[in-house]
Amino acid sequence: MTETQDSTAWIKAMPVVFVLIWSTGFIVARYGMPHAPPFSFLLVRYLLSILCFLPWIWLARVKWPQNRMQLLHLAVTGILMHAGYLGGVWAAVKAGMGSGLSSLIVGFQPVLTAIWLSYSLRGSDQPGVSRRQWLGLLLGFAGLLMVVWRKLTLDSPMDHVSPINMAFAIGALLSITIGTLYQKRFVQPCDVRSANTVQLMAAFVVTLPLALTEPEAMRWNAELAGAMAWSVLGLTLGGSSLLYMLIQRGAAASVTSLMYMVPPTTAIIAWLLFGETITAATLAGTALTALGVSLVVRPSRK
Repeated sequence: MTETQDSTAWIKAMPVVFVLIWSTGFIVARYGMPHAPPFSFLLVRYLLSILCFLPWIWLARVKWPQNRMQLLHLAVTGILMHAGYLGGVWAAVKAGMGSGLSSLIVGFQPVLTAIWLSYSLRGSDQPGVSRRQWLGLLLGFAGLLMVVWRKLTLDSPMDHVSPINMAFAIGALLSITIGTLYQKRFVQPCDVRSANTVQLMAAFVVTLPLALTEPEAMRWNAELAGAMAWSVLGLTLGGSSLLYMLIQRGAAASVTSLMYMVPPTTAIIAWLLFGETITAATLAGTALTALGVSLVVRPSRK
């Protein structure tokens, strides 16, 4: 009974832990980017993460996916959710976009996911996005807009908008949205450790040529080493694994709605660490976002 209760408590805590961990990814980018080009940093991150997963898989005797199509599907999700998403976010931050704004743009993912689900499930017997969930998605979207408009008027060296960093951020948004829907549709349940390793290997292959073309070299220091360590141990082994399990366990709209909580959380962390401004609009937008998420993830009454 105790093991069952512990398991249930952990399942309930997974979304909260995921949001906290995932929010730090934008902060880590802010710490690491002054000292390293984005794709070179990510290439090392993928390699170290793979080297952490492989002995874990071997010691735990974890099985690898046997179906070639499943390996292909995992590779596609790895390219989208690691190389595409992370590459876009880190390149945007490197190009001058603030950590708070980059997380806000990617935070529009739930709306795109809901629109696609509503369109693709028309005429089928599967439940689509309910009216209550649509209301929650729109409230969450409105909460993000309350913060993003102030950000768009800033013009500081480390927090400004340009066509280049906006293109990178939108590319990251599309990659994480398509990757989430693709994984939910095509990837069958398998061990998260072997699945994550396959995804990282695919991301490594795609990122390698991009990293080789970067003229800037990595300048190792305490900040870069700390950012790399947390990226590997916290974000990849922890955050990415949690995201994989959440997608496998829940509906796509409910899981991606958690992304709405990442920008407000990132804004608070960025305020504490970097002094990025938090206004009354930020606080009101955070409250509105939390309300929207609660409407999306709340179980339907039978």
